[in-house]
Amino acid sequence: MTTTVPLDGDVLLLAGARASVTPNQLPDLVRRAQSYLVQRTAEYGRRFECIHDDADRSVFLVPKDHWTELGSELELENREADALRRAHEQQLLRIGTKHGRRDEFESAMEIREAVVVGR
Repeated sequence: MTTTVPLDGDVLLLAGARASVTPNQLPDLVRRAQSYLVQRTAEYGRRFECIHDDADRSVFLVPKDHWTELGSELELENREADALRRAHEQQLLRIGTKHGRRDEFESAMEIREAVVVGR
């Protein structure tokens, strides 16, 4: 089964440039995380606020350090978990820009993190 990447290509490029992983690593990391997250979509829906939902993805606001915990569960290095956190945050901000909600989403990122789960 191929795991869908719910992050836009330019989001991956931007996040990859800011993170300490190579551009080739990030898509594989995203696929690995998505395999894990897709299985937990219902749990995320119960536990966390879904700030955006469309045909391609759902975006949840989770507590700070959520990506650190996910990184541990996925046996990722800190820099890999940080790259995923940055990529998911960038995707949320891109959605915010598209829908006129960027300021709202930026404020949310001050106290929480984003998790983007593909369909």
